[in-house]
Amino acid sequence: MTIRFAHVNLIARDWKRLARFYEEVFGCTPVSPERELAGEWIEEGVAVPGARIRGICLRLPGHGDDGPRLEIFQYNHQRERSETAANRPGFGHIAFEVDDIGAMRDAVIAAGGRPLGKIVSSEISDSVKVTFVYLTDPEGNIVELYNVVRDL
Repeated sequence: MTIRFAHVNLIARDWKRLARFYEEVFGCTPVSPERELAGEWIEEGVAVPGARIRGICLRLPGHGDDGPRLEIFQYNHQRERSETAANRPGFGHIAFEVDDIGAMRDAVIAAGGRPLGKIVSSEISDSVKVTFVYLTDPEGNIVELYNVVRDL
């Protein structure tokens, strides 16, 4: 059996705004036209009666045309979201490896994201140094920016 990572899905309050954020800040690109999914097959598949879903798939940067995607969807009826926290159970964050963490942090905040943690660095071995910061996108999903330096 062949297994290949395909995509991660974010449920948005405003899918167009959130997709624009990931396109403008991280260079994600649309893979397909906007989607509108409805009907019994969707309701049964996602176990949400009356579900109507709108959204888009974005190609994540750095992996070419066959790389993984970020699927951003919005349901017609949504539940309330719990408070953003790095230690909340479930999927924790989406991470992007970047050259300049400070500049990218500023870009995320300028585009509507919010700071969550501080930029920190640590030598995790004699030859590897990791620098990272946690922020949120405009809807409170955690985004990690990180950089790894090897062979110190």
